[in-house]
Amino acid sequence: MNFFTKSRMVREESALPGQPDPIVIDRPHTVLGRDLNPPYPSAAEIVDLGMGCFWGAERLFWHIPGVHVTAVGYAGGYTPNPGYRDVCSGSTGHTEVVRVVFDPAAVPLETLLGHFWEAHDPTQGMRQGNDVGTQYRSAIYCQSEDHLERARASRDAYQSALAGSGVQADITTEVALAGPFYFAEDDHQQYLDKNPGGYCGLRGTGVACPLLVGDAT
Repeated sequence: MNFFTKSRMVREESALPGQPDPIVIDRPHTVLGRDLNPPYPSAAEIVDLGMGCFWGAERLFWHIPGVHVTAVGYAGGYTPNPGYRDVCSGSTGHTEVVRVVFDPAAVPLETLLGHFWEAHDPTQGMRQGNDVGTQYRSAIYCQSEDHLERARASRDAYQSALAGSGVQADITTEVALAGPFYFAEDDHQQYLDKNPGGYCGLRGTGVACPLLVGDAT
């Protein structure tokens, strides 16, 4: 599959049919010790973030105080119950995401979004660095209209910061209400805790996000 094909979003009618059963994760988070599955604490909120390979993205967020639990999975596409090979084929429409379950009284959404913007390059379209394909696109999938509005505001703030730093490129991040989230296979959950020397593709632009100015997280 060439660069152009991998970087072109599949049509819904051409997407893989998927599997009858979802991937089930039946053990706790290897770092935080909490169940990856709902129900979550009643006050918890959720955001799903795509920023390239999900291994490094998950590690970034499990270190942030106020995050209840993280998990990696697939979102934003058409195929039900996909597996890793399905998603990497470019034929599901999904991107790799980290699900961040957090306590908004301890860490506001804006802080999480600030780390999101700074930790990857949101201007690259269907890729992150040498990781090429629709499954590596930048995305924010929100659970509510309030989160959606705040995510869009954060995007605009970071676009201004990029322009002010001389970066002449538009943010390509998909910002949308969340559809289904599908857990990735257990091998991918907390991958960099299980494999500390494993691959981490996170590379930011070097431009600070104004949402983190004065933030001690």
